[in-house]
Amino acid sequence: MIKAIQNAFKIPELRKRIIFTALLLIVYRLGAHITLPGISDQALEEFFNELKDRPGGNVIGFVDLFSGGAFSQMTIFALGIQPYISASIVMQLLAVVIPSLEKLSKEPDGRKKITQYTRYGTVLLSIVQGIAISFVLRNSQGLIGQSTPIVANPTLWWHLLVMITLMAGTSFVMWLGEQITERGIGQGISLIITVGIVSAAPGGVSNIISRLISADAAGLSLPQLAIFLALIVVAIMGTVFIQLSTRKIPVQYARRVVGRKVLGGQTTHIPLKVNAAGMIPIIFAVTLMQFPPTVLGFLPQWGWVIGLQSAFGPASPLYMIFYATLIIGFTYFYTAVQINPVQMADDLRKYGGFIPGIRPGKRTADYINDTLTRITLPGALFLAGIAVIPMIFEGWLKIGTMVSGASVLIVVGVVLDTVSQIESYLTMRHYEGFLKDRRVRGRRTR
Repeated sequence: MIKAIQNAFKIPELRKRIIFTALLLIVYRLGAHITLPGISDQALEEFFNELKDRPGGNVIGFVDLFSGGAFSQMTIFALGIQPYISASIVMQLLAVVIPSLEKLSKEPDGRKKITQYTRYGTVLLSIVQGIAISFVLRNSQGLIGQSTPIVANPTLWWHLLVMITLMAGTSFVMWLGEQITERGIGQGISLIITVGIVSAAPGGVSNIISRLISADAAGLSLPQLAIFLALIVVAIMGTVFIQLSTRKIPVQYARRVVGRKVLGGQTTHIPLKVNAAGMIPIIFAVTLMQFPPTVLGFLPQWGWVIGLQSAFGPASPLYMIFYATLIIGFTYFYTAVQINPVQMADDLRKYGGFIPGIRPGKRTADYINDTLTRITLPGALFLAGIAVIPMIFEGWLKIGTMVSGASVLIVVGVVLDTVSQIESYLTMRHYEGFLKDRRVRGRRTR
């Protein structure tokens, strides 16, 4: 591992990309500590602590996860990259529903236009969310009965300033992500999210150590800590296994004679990932599941309202069942959006390829669809498990593991993708990478 890192810095282009990526990530973390103007930090902390204790408060923690803690501190990067993620998901869904967008996505320059539309959608969403946040901060006393106002003098110009600042912050973070993807190493947007998640690790470790030393009722015992660490290890191992798992469908290309050249006759495969949907199903499910309790939290505390709040509470078995069901359903839905078996079958037939034993055309599309349906089930069950199992242990461990499953999924996936890109650079320059092939080394030794 150490030798591979040294080799990575020996390649000038790769060294420049790594340094460039690190510098932009440092800029992002610095901006995540610049607070919005006119806000009382003490009143803001009181406000968010009260919101997190209410039903539906977990959605605040989920948003704060993606912003790296900038949302709860109301910094210039409070919205983080979430508007861009929402705009990207909406554009992907619209490309399936609207034929003109679907046609545009298949054109040579169509992806650039869709990316431009995504940027416009990001700016629009950040403006709407910025206005909403400014009014929530202004009316914090009325929402939770807070004694100290967050904003001492909320004028119209202050609302406009907050909206412009949050919109500019989101646009700048989006630009940072695109620059990292283009001129750095790894996927910029994913790396920004990962850095935000990792930045909360020191505070979490400090909290666990203080609770382990504490002797009161809020303390943490060694068996609880051991179970918590075991859950993290199992989650990491499971995530690596699922992220790297693929089903390879063999493909044979027929031989064609073009002039004096003989083309085709090759054997390859179609790799279908077990978890083709990634993190998106959890994002969809968490958004839908937290909407009802968030609305109910601001209603008068009547009997039926309290009953619904209890049913939609994270500790409720009914909540966990619905949550897991939504994740499984969204996994199948988003996989179907991402992968089109009919188009894959048409492309195979166009280039003279076929699956051995399967007729080209509809039979091939049905075969790919059936295979995809079967392999998606383990990925869907894994996503549901990594989201729900930490919630089961949260009431006993009380370490704040509500989003640890999602955090592990994001961090491990991004690390694997980044390591894979570094591996490709090292392989091209004849260096050994992080993942060494011992069989190849054995042959060279002999």
